[in-house]
Amino acid sequence: MKLAGRMSRIGTESAFEVLRRARALEAQGRSIIHLEIGEPDFPTPKHIIEAGKAALDQGFTHYGPTQGLPELRAVIASYVSRTREIEVSPDRVTVAPGGKPMMFFPMLALLEAGDEAIYPNPGFPIYESMIRFCCATPVPYRSLFDLNYTKITSQTRLIVLNSPQNPTGSVIPAEQIRALAELVRGRDILILSDEIYSRIWFGEKPLSIASLPGMLEKTIILDGFSKTYAMTGWRLGYAVLPQWLVEPVNLLVVNSTSCTASFTQRAGIAALEGPQDEVDRMVTEFRRRRDAFCAGLNSLPGFRCPIPEGAFYVFPDITGTGRTSNELADALLNEAGVAALSGAAFGENGEGYLRFSIANSFENLMDAVERIRAFLK
Repeated sequence: MKLAGRMSRIGTESAFEVLRRARALEAQGRSIIHLEIGEPDFPTPKHIIEAGKAALDQGFTHYGPTQGLPELRAVIASYVSRTREIEVSPDRVTVAPGGKPMMFFPMLALLEAGDEAIYPNPGFPIYESMIRFCCATPVPYRSLFDLNYTKITSQTRLIVLNSPQNPTGSVIPAEQIRALAELVRGRDILILSDEIYSRIWFGEKPLSIASLPGMLEKTIILDGFSKTYAMTGWRLGYAVLPQWLVEPVNLLVVNSTSCTASFTQRAGIAALEGPQDEVDRMVTEFRRRRDAFCAGLNSLPGFRCPIPEGAFYVFPDITGTGRTSNELADALLNEAGVAALSGAAFGENGEGYLRFSIANSFENLMDAVERIRAFLK
């Protein structure tokens, strides 16, 4: 038996492979500091857990509506309307088991052979993987400064934005978002705005392109609960869709996942409607870690580390070490006991960089700096 040809076009997410290798080393008795996986190290807030437990006791253990529980969609619509300063109705919201389906399903509904989709590189590797899987042509850009008439063509169907961004931690300046809106407003182009880190920022608040005049009907807002509320294992994400795209995406949902677990959706209501103190404390702690870890990396020979403006990653330039991204990432794991990701895992423009997640304790981050320092010597 042979696999279908489409399987040759699909990529992967290397963080889980590095995690597997790091766990194997730990099983041999090695001490490993995990800075590879993009997952908050904080517990899910207790009131959210209690809401999930209560939902199980109340019988939310059966199929629910494909598009999501009406009560959760109403809460999400209110939350997005408030945080993006736009009017969103619940019928635009589709709930899914995680954020990735809300990348995949709109792309499946929109893209086909001959289309082009523009995506950030370095960027989350699943963007390019899904574009290729849909038989479209991926067109990379380093920053929005690249998004000019040489990138956008008559074949351009979709542009992916991610702000705050994985892996760089950058926030796209508002003036660049406005310029892009002007560029695409009169074109047959849709924006997929990945806003999964929308609550984790340290300076300028990220601007959602959907909030600009005429852009709500041209934008897919992707968000979820994993990063903001430390709910990665709950698998709960959502999209706010242009009205004409809701039914096609729901059709893909019913053909694949049927629906999202009902008890996790009840927990999602508690997350959005309940106290936000723990979210604020988490962001404050990420800022403290960011400042200290970046200062530590910048004291290392061959490292140049810009200060990220959001998310919980740092993305230092390591070309001064004389090693490639893959070489240094492998050496740090195997010899220094520090698990990081090669920048090349985020696209060809990521070569010469490493990605570290600061979703680990302050003490472990400082220990990681000293382990890297000792290794470089």
